[in-house]
Amino acid sequence: MPENAPRSSPVIVITGTPGTGKTTLAQLLAEQSPVPLQHINVSDLVKEKGLHDGFDEEWQSYAVDEDKVVDELEPLASAGGLILDWHTCDVFPERWVDLVVVLQCNHTQLWNRLEARGYPLKKIQENNEAEIMNVILEEAREAYAEEIVVVLQSESTEDLESNVSRIVQWIEAWQKNQGGADADS
Repeated sequence: MPENAPRSSPVIVITGTPGTGKTTLAQLLAEQSPVPLQHINVSDLVKEKGLHDGFDEEWQSYAVDEDKVVDELEPLASAGGLILDWHTCDVFPERWVDLVVVLQCNHTQLWNRLEARGYPLKKIQENNEAEIMNVILEEAREAYAEEIVVVLQSESTEDLESNVSRIVQWIEAWQKNQGGADADS
């Protein structure tokens, strides 16, 4: 596919501090989307494909090789139809991305979610501080055009349902803007 050829489905990045509900939202969105979207949990991809430089015992996480991640995803992203679910977003080239959804959560609730996952205290503290300081939101705003970055609260089932609905509406509008909507819709 030529680099500037129109895509029939968007690339959506769902990002946020660990524990904000990215994967749950991405899975539901993939199921309810009006266009086919493949959900890629980038953390899982890193492990499955060895896109890292080893495991960091102190932080209990992989040292990701971002160049390998981009190389792995490039052919898929250029075709469109992806939901990229990851705790960071600025590694993805701007040309790939149609929408960036930054999920946010009350820091006390986030702490409880990470504790329930068995995260070490140091990792809980770092992630909680990142949430309080809006680190991921700032990364998104620095890396992408303002009009494609959306902040959504992710604290309840109602938030989850509302977020899926809002993104589905965005996809429908995106399709119409691309000229990809069915004539009878």
